[in-house]
Amino acid sequence: MKPNSENHELIQAVVETLRQGELLLSEISDETYTRKVPVAFNASIGGHYRHCLDHFRSLLEAAPAGDLNYDRRERGTLVETDRVAALNATRELREGCEKLDPVLLARPLAVNCKISYSPNGSQVSSSTVGREIMYAVALAVHHYALIGILGGVLGLRLPPEFGVAPSTLKHLAQAAEVSA
Repeated sequence: MKPNSENHELIQAVVETLRQGELLLSEISDETYTRKVPVAFNASIGGHYRHCLDHFRSLLEAAPAGDLNYDRRERGTLVETDRVAALNATRELREGCEKLDPVLLARPLAVNCKISYSPNGSQVSSSTVGREIMYAVALAVHHYALIGILGGVLGLRLPPEFGVAPSTLKHLAQAAEVSA
C-alpha cells in the first residue's frame, strides 16, 4: 500500500487527539487530574486519560510486530496519578505517531481483546493498523467526553469541541451554514 492522503489523515487524527490531551493536561491542576468524582463511579480524569493512552501505546507498539493485545494494559500506573507523567507520556506517544510509517497502516494485526462477560478468554479478530487507529481515536473521543463531564462536575471550562466527535463537529458546522 502506498502512502496517501488518507493514511496521512489517520496519523493526523491520532496526533490531533493527543494534542488535545496535551492541552487539557497543561490547563488543569494536579488535584483536578486525580480527584475522584463519587457521582461518576468514583472515576477520575486521570483514570480515563490513562485508559486512552494505554490504547494508543498498545497500538503503537503492535504496529511493527503484527500482534495487538488490548488486555495487556497496565492499570493504576503513574500516568493515572501524575499529571506531569501523563503529559510526558502523551508527548512521547504523539512523537512516536508522527514518525509512524504510513505503509504500516495496511499491516494486518491479530487483535486480542476481552469483550465478553463470559469467564472464557479473550476474543481474537483480524484487523489492520489503520483500522485500529480509527478505533483508538474513537475510544479517546468517547473518554474525552467523559472527561468533559467530570470536568463540568469539577467546575472546569474546557474547549467546546473537547470530547466531541469530528463527525458531530462537521454536522454542526453544516447545520450552521444551512441556517445562516
